[in-house]
Amino acid sequence: MEDLSLHILDIVENATSAGATLVEIHIEVDSENNLFALRIRDDGRGMDQEMLSRVRDPFVTTRRTRRVGLGLSMLEQAAQEAGGYLRITSQPGRGTEVSAVFKADHIDRRPLGDIGLTMISLIVGSPEVDFVCECDLDGEKTSLDTREIKAEIEGAASITDPAILKLIRDLFTAN
Repeated sequence: MEDLSLHILDIVENATSAGATLVEIHIEVDSENNLFALRIRDDGRGMDQEMLSRVRDPFVTTRRTRRVGLGLSMLEQAAQEAGGYLRITSQPGRGTEVSAVFKADHIDRRPLGDIGLTMISLIVGSPEVDFVCECDLDGEKTSLDTREIKAEIEGAASITDPAILKLIRDLFTAN
């Protein structure tokens, strides 16, 4: 995966497959403290301690469509290559949180990528799921909460309406 937004896409797709109805994505860049952090939290079915201890192994997956689960192991490798780490916490029935921290100025830190397009892909792929995405890029803050959008457009349009998706994309490309 060339950019971090693809890792976000992969992790959130895992969350929606695990029955999440709410996924929160937090992205922070603090150049002054040389910090780049991603945090993805969901309210899906979570993992027990046994699965949690094995989830970083690329040959462990709950998917039935393939035998490997490279997403988390590749994100962990990307974080370590950029002087950071990956932390995963989970509780059965309560959800999972994945946090990846990188040195912001590390030469091997992958670029963030297109968060607007990532959010659109997630919304179109799982319109029944609510997403919160908060980005703080050196003080430039962007926030999206699909619950607010759905409440605003209730009955008038769908969250997957092209005009709504364009507004979401523009929100993330304005900064």
